[in-house]
Amino acid sequence: MSKEPQFDLSGRVALVTGASSGLGAGFARALAAAGAKVVLAARRADRLAEQVAAIEAAGGQAVAVSLDVTDEASTKAAYDAAEAAFGTVDTIIANAGVATEKVALGLAVEEVDGLLAANIRGVFLTVTEGARRLEAAGSRERQHGRVVIIGSITADKVFPATSVYGATKAAARHMGKAFAREWARRGINVNVIQPGYFESEMTAELFSSEAGRKFVASFPRQRLRPASDLHAPLLFLASDASAGVTGSVITVDDGQTL
Repeated sequence: MSKEPQFDLSGRVALVTGASSGLGAGFARALAAAGAKVVLAARRADRLAEQVAAIEAAGGQAVAVSLDVTDEASTKAAYDAAEAAFGTVDTIIANAGVATEKVALGLAVEEVDGLLAANIRGVFLTVTEGARRLEAAGSRERQHGRVVIIGSITADKVFPATSVYGATKAAARHMGKAFAREWARRGINVNVIQPGYFESEMTAELFSSEAGRKFVASFPRQRLRPASDLHAPLLFLASDASAGVTGSVITVDDGQTL
């Protein structure tokens, strides 16, 4: 098993949306291993309990909160629960989102609305609610606010069947840079990580198919890397080492966009 990169997050409180599985679950484990108290947020409470138990078994501190990122009341309630457990959230990982692999003419308007709600409104609600609370808790003086938005390389390059999905990720990237500019003097750093295609629960079926294997063969390095490649940049952006980094977009894709 590869070792996690060494960034000390002791004393930090991190909230990870979409933490019940996939990238979000991995992010939560990495943050906890680095010393953060982690709030795992998602709609699937049963899956969250499994992740919390795994973190606690490894010696970390974690709590699960129910959250529908598309709903403002649910977002406020999730932050209330996080604060009751660990105090003010100072590290916000806006990871939750949905993907629909369909060509544009095959997308129903309801599917388009779902993508917009989760991937744009969800990011907006998660990040702005956290920023309000951070500022109220003294982020301007402490300079300790950290926001990481999880985007996608589909924001930069057109891949098959990603028209609206890619557009939502381009919007998320723009919001990240705009938030960084708006909050530059409020002690809140906002950055975006754009993952490429990785080995995960969501991609397992696709990349085990003949079409999926051909897709991987089209990449410059003709391979898939583990999602743990994302942990080093995530922990860096969540740590004090990134004090001078805001408004940045970090692409981690093993060269897939080259």
